[in-house]
Amino acid sequence: MTKIRPDSLKLILASSSPFRRDLLERLAVGFICEAPAVDETPLPGEPADELVKRLARTKAEAVAKNRDAAIVIGSDQCLSLNNEILGKPGSHQAAMGQLEKLSGQMVIFYTGLCVVNSATGVARTDCIPCRVTFRRLTRDEIGRYLEIEKPYQCAGSFKSECLGISLLEKLECTDPTALVGLPLIRLSEMLRAQGLPIP
Repeated sequence: MTKIRPDSLKLILASSSPFRRDLLERLAVGFICEAPAVDETPLPGEPADELVKRLARTKAEAVAKNRDAAIVIGSDQCLSLNNEILGKPGSHQAAMGQLEKLSGQMVIFYTGLCVVNSATGVARTDCIPCRVTFRRLTRDEIGRYLEIEKPYQCAGSFKSECLGISLLEKLECTDPTALVGLPLIRLSEMLRAQGLPIP
């Protein structure tokens, strides 16, 4: 069996998210994006951290199975408020309801990460939590934020890389890029473990 050199493996981001794409570009590595078709419905009783790890791996494996020589990155994120999982609102009304619920609360954003090497079958998965405290928000503040950002495809209606940061009172996280959706510190470690030169 011919051994495939790490520098000959294609790097693929299993995502259509422009935010994850922009984050991965920071590592100055060539890559392509390929969106996997994955059912993101939580399993009954599935904890938030297990959900994002499972979905990150499912996304990465869905793309990797069609590639002979690739390193595929999968990621997923959700928000947990008192063990209730909040996903993407999908509409203005749902986003308003989510942010009214989050006002003055401490929540945890869980970001799942998986790197799959399709040549070796090796998969590494992790979950990076970020504890976030929202300040008390008025309906007017929420309305203005939603009108400007329209974060309807973001977990918990929250876009930290833009105006969403102004909604916070406190942020505790070992990797601030995890909050945006792709934890670059952990990802860099995983890619180096696959033999890729980062940086």
